[in-house]
Amino acid sequence: MSDNQDNSKFPQRDWNETKTNDSWAIFKIMSEFVDGYETMSKIGPCVSIFGSARTKEDNPYYKQAVEIAEMLTSKGYGVITGGGPGIMEAGNKGAKLGNGTSVGLNIDLPFEQSSNPYIDNDKLINFDYFFVRKVMFVKYAQGFIVLPGGFGTLDELFEAMTLIQTKKIERFPIILVGTHYWSGLLDWIKDTMLQKEANISRHDLDLIKLVDTAEEAVKEIDDFYSQYLLKPNF
Repeated sequence: MSDNQDNSKFPQRDWNETKTNDSWAIFKIMSEFVDGYETMSKIGPCVSIFGSARTKEDNPYYKQAVEIAEMLTSKGYGVITGGGPGIMEAGNKGAKLGNGTSVGLNIDLPFEQSSNPYIDNDKLINFDYFFVRKVMFVKYAQGFIVLPGGFGTLDELFEAMTLIQTKKIERFPIILVGTHYWSGLLDWIKDTMLQKEANISRHDLDLIKLVDTAEEAVKEIDDFYSQYLLKPNF
């Protein structure tokens, strides 16, 4: 900046006197963690189901999510979703149909205005902070079943893969449902990330499984835990 440049657009401030509400947000964040831990620590083994909030009830993936969730309850698992409409609603609906545990971790978003009606009354938690909500998904899930979705679904998917890859959490099964939807992404991961750029290792591809049916998805969960005692992931 030259000596002749007008500095009037950048008034000098005494930062020692500047007040902020950022520090007070810590208490809101802490309260969300406490509420989440207190509720989720009692739910027992569950599987998180992810997918688009925009998926309609007549969509085949919605019906598949209902089927997957109901089958999971027959195997002794509860179901955790993001608590909203679409695939999340389908997951909670299937859990209800199977008389299983139905958990909703809700957050206020443009396409998720309110929680769906299939969540157990004592297992609905509302969040303001995405990162707190994501901790609950990972900490208290025995596995992820991921149906077609948007950016939020991809965020949860890659968060889990990163945490497992870097050994920040113990490995659990991650299942993608829908070859037609996911194959393009998986091809890019293999061809570009792995082979062309070597940004991941070959064994990182083993972190995810691709299936097309509810039976295959639930079998992947069952096969993984056939070697372990079924217990909460904490």
